[in-house]
Amino acid sequence: MDRRIKIIGIGDEGPAGLSAASLEQIHRADVLAGGERHLSFFPGHKGEAIILKGGLGSTVERLAELRTDKDVVVLASGDPLFYGIASFMVKKLGGDAVEIHPHISSVQLAFARMGESWQDAAVESVHGRTMKGLAQKISGKEKIALLTDHENSPPSIARYLIDFGMNEYEAFVAENLGGEHERCGFWTLDEMSRTEFSPLNVVILRRKPGVAAPQFGYGIEDEEFYQRKPEKGLITKKEVRVLSLAELKLKKDSIVWDIGAGSGSVAVECTLSAPYGQVFAIEKNAGDIENIELNRKKFRADFTVIHDKAPNGLDQLPDPDAVFIGGSGGELRELIRICCSRLKAGGRMVVNAATIETLSESRQALADHGFDSRITLVQISRSKPILNMTRFEGLNPIYVITGFAKPGSERGGTEQS
Repeated sequence: MDRRIKIIGIGDEGPAGLSAASLEQIHRADVLAGGERHLSFFPGHKGEAIILKGGLGSTVERLAELRTDKDVVVLASGDPLFYGIASFMVKKLGGDAVEIHPHISSVQLAFARMGESWQDAAVESVHGRTMKGLAQKISGKEKIALLTDHENSPPSIARYLIDFGMNEYEAFVAENLGGEHERCGFWTLDEMSRTEFSPLNVVILRRKPGVAAPQFGYGIEDEEFYQRKPEKGLITKKEVRVLSLAELKLKKDSIVWDIGAGSGSVAVECTLSAPYGQVFAIEKNAGDIENIELNRKKFRADFTVIHDKAPNGLDQLPDPDAVFIGGSGGELRELIRICCSRLKAGGRMVVNAATIETLSESRQALADHGFDSRITLVQISRSKPILNMTRFEGLNPIYVITGFAKPGSERGGTEQS
């Protein structure tokens, strides 16, 4: 007998949208599991009912035990493999333990109501998770479908987008899809921010025709950033910044510490390079914090800003994949000690130094904690017009020090990582 757990997708229309085969499996099930709304579609079911809510791990383990001698059916919204419970169950129990019967996904149905193709759309979920980081994930994209929840509702999403200046988007909200109270329509972000919607909804963002989205390439020009002292300010110069970012070897989901963030230029570019990661910018000067916040919004880089003098607060942060130290406030050795102990395996540390004393101190501190280092001396000259001719003006030399664990070490990265 087939004792695989049957995971059946169901829409807001309930049993009316299910196939005869799916209905038969539900009716003969000894155990029927699902959310309260799903179970309410089958009030007369004679089997054991299990409500799925928090703490899914133990519930799924129980379902696995029950399937040894019972027919178990799990009801899930839409396509159970699309941000649904089926992915969790397959990971927990293995693919041979389940049999999946998908329904139309809410995103698929929303695009159908909208009358838009969706093979070229991006999909993000803020259902049951933070909205933080959404700006850099979607900026520049033509169409984005968002799975929402009660907290991250359409009005909350609209206010978030307005806060990051993403006014090139209009929204299509599809509520109660397939149900008796279905409602679909287009909204401006301002309208959506002031309107209440049903808790069951999908939001589709579409860029307005003819409205271009800002594009930020790798190596943003220095003058694009808000900074305390233009020309001489606390900003990592573009050429040094690009080289430092290359040395960090970021992935899409890297966790980054930017210590001594200054204007936030490195934090901005790290965030755009790691849109699904977490970037923490630590800066002690209040005047620079204001500029960091302005740059955060301008470049749609939703990273975390911490107003403190490192190493204060580092113990509250998740272990990093990469650390950039642009300023140490006299705490360089202690910062390197902490970063060496916290850096994840495969991670990198980059220190920018303007003096040979800081270079020497950085190398020695890295060596003291079992890290190798590589140094690149960056000497950049930029062209400047003079009458109808061109001359070159040199920038201050900067040492880019890359720290990585010695081969065979379980800590930090290696030179080959």
